[in-house]
Amino acid sequence: MTGKTKTIVLLPGDGIGPEVIGAAAGLLQECSRAFGLTFEMVEMPAGGCAIDRCGSPLPAETLDACQRADAVLLGAVGGPRWDALPIGQRPESGLLALRKGLGLYINLRPIRMRESLEEISPLKGERVENCDMEIVRELAGGIYFGEHRVEGANGSERAVDVEAYSTPEIERVARYAFERARKRGRKLASVDKANVLSTSQLWRKTVTRLGAGYPDVRLEHLLVDNAAMQLVIAPRQFDVIVTSNLFGDILSDAAAGLVGSIGLIPSMSCGTGTPLFEPIHGSAPSLAGKDCACPVGAILSVAMMLREAFGLGAEADAVEKAVERVLDRGYRTSDLAGPLSTVVSCSRFTAMVRAELEDSLVHVERYGWGV
Repeated sequence: MTGKTKTIVLLPGDGIGPEVIGAAAGLLQECSRAFGLTFEMVEMPAGGCAIDRCGSPLPAETLDACQRADAVLLGAVGGPRWDALPIGQRPESGLLALRKGLGLYINLRPIRMRESLEEISPLKGERVENCDMEIVRELAGGIYFGEHRVEGANGSERAVDVEAYSTPEIERVARYAFERARKRGRKLASVDKANVLSTSQLWRKTVTRLGAGYPDVRLEHLLVDNAAMQLVIAPRQFDVIVTSNLFGDILSDAAAGLVGSIGLIPSMSCGTGTPLFEPIHGSAPSLAGKDCACPVGAILSVAMMLREAFGLGAEADAVEKAVERVLDRGYRTSDLAGPLSTVVSCSRFTAMVRAELEDSLVHVERYGWGV
């Protein structure tokens, strides 16, 4: 990437979104300075704030800027002030429209237990120790993109949400998951509800057929209720999990709880257009403006961007190690606090990570990456 400017659209969104994206953007600036990279960051409205300012959760100008960018970094959208709006007009509908507009059909969520945070996991240490998995979630189909309607009125309503998948939609996400598994521990768990749902029966049939082309990857099928239980009682068995839009949304949030906080987890959404990176947490409006939000998920989303979108593996490693060093010294935002930790603000935690990156620059200038 040397000598080439990369354009990154920032979508801070609602609630704590502006705070964590401010932290992440600061880390990008530090990476630019430390590693000789050139980033042009453009901030655009999306979500509830875009409804208030522009009358739409995804203004045309925002989508256009995202489509022309090299990457998108999103904070969070939504909040109770917009809950009275009809489905299709809420902030979350802007996120769905953005995914569709960018051709994003895969969501990747890494779940990794950090040794310094084992104390805050709800599970005993031996159950989560060395837990390291990736959840591949189908992102452009399923019930979230199906028909939604309410029939009847006056206490006799009937609501309908349609779940639908085609073979090509399943194939493209399954191939991606097989390739991720091939580069990791060569184990793939496909999660469905094939004993009840026709969509899941097609899912299992399609994944099984594709599995024949990956003889080096061990494929296992799990029903979603069993998968949820296995995540709790034996999470270390998993390497890569692939599943539908709805199941992936639920299971990845549950898996985040295993490692201590949903605020720790980054994600990447990719497909045919500009990739999008975001922490998986929500907008947490009760925390907004208090400088107490956890910026780790957003900062690690920057690391994912560097590695997955720009091929900057060493730089991504430096960001991740900077976060690790701050955590290892016992500094935490309040959601990560343990009995022996020191609670600091979002801005203070971010400043510590930036200082660690500055130390990395000194190290590189003196010794090079190989030391």
